[in-house]
Amino acid sequence: GWCPLSPTGAQTTQLLVEPPWRPAVLWDRVTLTCQGSGTAGATTWYKDGQRWWQKGPYCFTVTESGTYMCDRPGTGLSPAISILNERLVLQLEARVLMEGDTVTLRCRG
Repeated sequence: GWCPLSPTGAQTTQLLVEPPWRPAVLWDRVTLTCQGSGTAGATTWYKDGQRWWQKGPYCFTVTESGTYMCDRPGTGLSPAISILNERLVLQLEARVLMEGDTVTLRCRG
């Protein structure tokens, strides 16, 4: 799968989701990238609240629906991201929205 570079020096651990639509759906071949400080190879992944992959890669393509988080030494646990396995979904672009912004919605199935 496609993995962006993992930047160093981040203040918090974040999960980058590609493609950048919410909610994320399994059939989109979603890639999760854990960004934070420390060694990329020291990434710990959690799935549905349980430790799932210790010393895993900083990036992987999701093959199972669920709620994912990652942990990086120095910046801690990321916010959770849910990957759904729904047949029909209404999505919007994953970005910070302000009042008055124009948004694009897409209905996909």
